[in-house]
Amino acid sequence: MINLAELRESAARRITQPLVPILSKSRLKPNTLTWLGLAINIVAAGTIATNHLLIGGFLVLFSGLFDLLDGALARFTQQTTRFGALLDSTADRLSEAVLLLGLLVLCIRSGSTVEILLIFLAFVGSFLTSYVRARAEGLGIKCHVGLFARAERVIILALGLLLNQILIALLVLVVLTFVTVGQRLVYVWQQARN
Repeated sequence: MINLAELRESAARRITQPLVPILSKSRLKPNTLTWLGLAINIVAAGTIATNHLLIGGFLVLFSGLFDLLDGALARFTQQTTRFGALLDSTADRLSEAVLLLGLLVLCIRSGSTVEILLIFLAFVGSFLTSYVRARAEGLGIKCHVGLFARAERVIILALGLLLNQILIALLVLVVLTFVTVGQRLVYVWQQARN
């Protein structure tokens, strides 16, 4: 059976491996990359809210690179800290919220009721996906399972923006985030029984 967590990690390594040694020679700290990624997402949300979807899509992908690089740089330079991990997770949640807010503003302006409902459901599904993992790990259960982690959510949102297919992207986000929540709950239930 294919291990999605290993595939994600392998893809992330291929992307970050050539960049991290260069970054390590700069004065940039991993937490600085985290803050920069969040700032780019805030700008992306503004471009999305003002119906500049193509630019917003590219910015979402660009900020995703920072999300990959901050942890990779921390590990490479041996600067990993518990606060850095918390900051990264917090910035990830804020980034998703602000991007969905940008979409919400756009859809409110256009009166797209279905999209507004889907944005709410995507928001709930996204946060539940992360919450179930964090709560499971707080209980001592590693929970790297699930079809649709943050990387996949970022890619689908970016593709929806780049291709001007927001409705389809939102439908995919909603369905697959709730599938992932279900997968994680079942996994934790199975692990907790042992």
